[in-house]
Amino acid sequence: MTLEIIIFIAAILLGIVIYWRESQGNKIYRFFNKLMNSKELQMKPTDKKGFVFKQNFILRLVYISVFFLVGILITQFLMPIGIAAVSLFVSMIVGTLIGTYIAGAIFKSSEIIEEQTESIEEKFEEVIEKGKDFIEDFQTKEVEEVKLPKEKSKEETKSARERLKDKGLL
Repeated sequence: MTLEIIIFIAAILLGIVIYWRESQGNKIYRFFNKLMNSKELQMKPTDKKGFVFKQNFILRLVYISVFFLVGILITQFLMPIGIAAVSLFVSMIVGTLIGTYIAGAIFKSSEIIEEQTESIEEKFEEVIEKGKDFIEDFQTKEVEEVKLPKEKSKEETKSARERLKDKGLL
């Protein structure tokens, strides 16, 4: 079980590395594309698609499975010990798929952040200006609204006894 977890985490990291490498350049995919397709069906020079980069789920699963199958066959040929069990094979494939999707999410979020950085700065400056205006308006309204009530002089106020007399209670 521990070996499977270690292989699973390593496969996630491998998936991230594979996705990142293919986002930088897809020379191996272009080579196989030129080898297998006619001149009319070959990729355009501006196309960035790779084995896992900008590929749909099914083809990504097939390419990763073939990659690990070839790796396991080479390992079995070099060391005839049964280390390539089915559960390890599945852990490697699933981990690599998850790693490619994690890398895709990271790339997508970094692109969005780069696009929105300038607009966020502008919005932040607008919010600061609005906040300053709000504080200024609040301070001027507060000064206008808050007027100290005039204290009545002692001559104008009646004592409690006089008020009770006025009401007829004394």
